[in-house]
Amino acid sequence: MFKKKSKEPKIRSPRFQTIRDAYSVTKSVKPWIGIALVAIFFVVLIAGGSLGFALGHPVYGSFVSIPLAALAAMFVFTRIAGNAAYSNIEGQMGAGASVLMAIRKGWTTTPAVAVNRQQDMVHRSVGRAGIVLTGEGGFAVRQMLQDEKKKSERYAPGVPVTLILVGDAEDQISIRKLQKHVAKLPKKLSAHQMREVRARLKAIGGMSMPIPKGPMPTKNSVR
Repeated sequence: MFKKKSKEPKIRSPRFQTIRDAYSVTKSVKPWIGIALVAIFFVVLIAGGSLGFALGHPVYGSFVSIPLAALAAMFVFTRIAGNAAYSNIEGQMGAGASVLMAIRKGWTTTPAVAVNRQQDMVHRSVGRAGIVLTGEGGFAVRQMLQDEKKKSERYAPGVPVTLILVGDAEDQISIRKLQKHVAKLPKKLSAHQMREVRARLKAIGGMSMPIPKGPMPTKNSVR
């Protein structure tokens, strides 16, 4: 007798899943993205083929143009996807936490370590720059930042504490620039000191809260 082949679920790579999710989010904000990417691909391909034909090497020109066309389409997609991802979460509760948690290298973020009834909130990030407290909300969040700063200084004395307000005012950092701003903060702690600070602050914990869904661009893909 023949054994029936078991139908195992197809395992997709995390990178493919990320690209697919990013495309879905981008398409929901910018429905024309698919047509634009196809147009860019063929424009670059035709331009490369035409240049190769002019130089007397049409086949070689077309062959080289294929990866260049794909690269151009991917570059444009990355830029548009980054803007679409921010547009998708702007104004949502916890948008700042979603952006901060997307910084993978060297940072850990605890969302909503403080929240009030108006849903103003403070997020705490720890990295080589020390402790970063990021506030989202109205006027009350300024006092919440100061309260969390005192708490952080009590649990981790001597560690630099940076306060950030998310917004579009002169003394605030926009949600689109938040990730890059935090990633560029000067390093003031050694790797060992950073781990010790994380261990001390882990006891404080945070509050459970919803985080906007969907892929967030990394600091390398958004300019």
